[in-house]
Amino acid sequence: MSWLFGYGKNNQQPPDLSQLGLAVPPASSDGGGGAPDEPKLSKSERKAMEAYRFDSSALERAAQAAKELERSKHAKEALELSKLQEVTRQAEYQTKIKEYEAGIAQMQVEAKRTEGEEKRKNMQEETRQHQQRAQYQDQLSRKRYDDQLLQQQRINEENLRRQEESVAKQEAMRKATIEHEMELRSQNEMKRIEAELKAKAKVDRENRDLILEQIKLKAAENRVTVLESIKTAGSVLGSGAHALLTDWDKVVAAAAGMSLLALGVYTAKGATGVTARYVEARLGKPSLVRETSRFSFLETLKHPISSLKKLRQQPGDALSGVVLAPQLEERLRDVAIATKNTKHNKGMYRNILMHGPPGTGKTMFARKLAKHSGMDYAILTGGDVAPMGRDGVTAIHKVFDWANSSRKGLLLFVDEADAFLRKRSSETISEDLRATLNAFLYRTGDQSGKFMLVLASNTPEQFDWAVNDRLDEMVEFILPGLQERERLLRLYFDKFVLEPAIEGKRRLKVDKFDYGDLCIKMAGMTEGMSGREIAKLGVAWQAAAYASEDGVLTEKMVLDRVNDAITQHKQKVEWQSEQEEAKSGYHSKKDTPILPLSSKTDS
Repeated sequence: MSWLFGYGKNNQQPPDLSQLGLAVPPASSDGGGGAPDEPKLSKSERKAMEAYRFDSSALERAAQAAKELERSKHAKEALELSKLQEVTRQAEYQTKIKEYEAGIAQMQVEAKRTEGEEKRKNMQEETRQHQQRAQYQDQLSRKRYDDQLLQQQRINEENLRRQEESVAKQEAMRKATIEHEMELRSQNEMKRIEAELKAKAKVDRENRDLILEQIKLKAAENRVTVLESIKTAGSVLGSGAHALLTDWDKVVAAAAGMSLLALGVYTAKGATGVTARYVEARLGKPSLVRETSRFSFLETLKHPISSLKKLRQQPGDALSGVVLAPQLEERLRDVAIATKNTKHNKGMYRNILMHGPPGTGKTMFARKLAKHSGMDYAILTGGDVAPMGRDGVTAIHKVFDWANSSRKGLLLFVDEADAFLRKRSSETISEDLRATLNAFLYRTGDQSGKFMLVLASNTPEQFDWAVNDRLDEMVEFILPGLQERERLLRLYFDKFVLEPAIEGKRRLKVDKFDYGDLCIKMAGMTEGMSGREIAKLGVAWQAAAYASEDGVLTEKMVLDRVNDAITQHKQKVEWQSEQEEAKSGYHSKKDTPILPLSSKTDS
């Protein structure tokens, strides 16, 4: 109830008692309880006096209000109201105190957090500084260690240089000593030889007369011995001739003996030649034949296992394993069927020329054709004929005699036939090669039911006109197209990679990739390559897997080998001259990009 006594009059208003029927009379400005007029003071004095002034009017008003409040019927309610106001004010003060304490606690927590953050930052800074110091110390130690190593290396190099110099000096001294010793030995040897020569010359001069006398005696004895031998031989031959001429029976016997001896020698020589030719035709094979499937007694003795395998082989498809263009396959299949039926019906065989770029399958098809028709085959090469010279004619006749003795029929395949079947009119050939060509033309002038002639050449325009006249059919083998290259790639990928990997006996595995799509991609890359080059790709893939650490063939390895083959193919094409391109008819497209290819081998 501080308002009753005038406390806090500047901060609080007195309660409104008019509602309780209590009215506080207004203080009169004059007389009664009013304060007496103050003397006039200065402003500073007035301010100083106000600190000691006591306002008694407020106490009077409070006493009067208290009296009126006691007389009022609402005095009790007013007191309760003032108590409630005081309690509320105390509660507010307590709340403020708690808020202040909470603020203080929060400030303490914030101070501790700030202190912890500062400590953490200080620790981080100390740690960073410690690390920097440690790094700096480590750098210093490393530098010192490097300096020590460098110094030690310099010391070692200096020691090594000194040792080398010492060794070089010792070696020079040793060489000088050896050279001096050799020089002394040489001088001594020269003096010894000179002394020996002088002594020998002196002895020879002293014994010259004696040596001449000995030579004369030996010559006289030799002359006497020769004369006596001549006299003895002449007397013996003279007595024998006289005895033979005087006795006619001995003359007749001697003539008959000489005649019989000569007849025996010539008869044995002729019989031996006939027997040798018969044995060679029946049991052996001519020297010009490089490879044959025909049974030979001598070859059987040399290679019994391979000969038995040849006997067990059954006729197969002529185009199995051969990948060619569809039109060419159809034509060759007709040739194979006609050849097989010709043999079955014992008709006359037709002569065939197969021409085209190298590696397109000519030799392979010739082997397949012979096996398909049930015939034997023999492979010759034209390059073996020219070096034989005069023996070429005999060798050609031996080949055709041997071919005519075949009971199953023989397919005679001549590879690189243009090497000796050249034009006689425009080409400059030797007389021996011309005679060999004439012998070949003589033996192939008529159709044969014993052998079938198949010629292969990359330059058929070089053939003599008479050779072309003996050909019944000409087949051109071209480079594989896109589809053929894809088939070849699949074929050789299966043969050289997948089959060995499936067997598991070899050090070869295949990484996971779609090799079908890869073959399609490589087929587009390998334009212009032959079947033989594509077959070599299969071998290259296999070799790449064998050369790897784990034996696994990856897609990257496959493409790398293809790119290598493309580069090599480009180099081969660049080496080919324009004249070779014009003769072979195989243009390399040097001005166009060549992509790598992978396909199958032919001949």
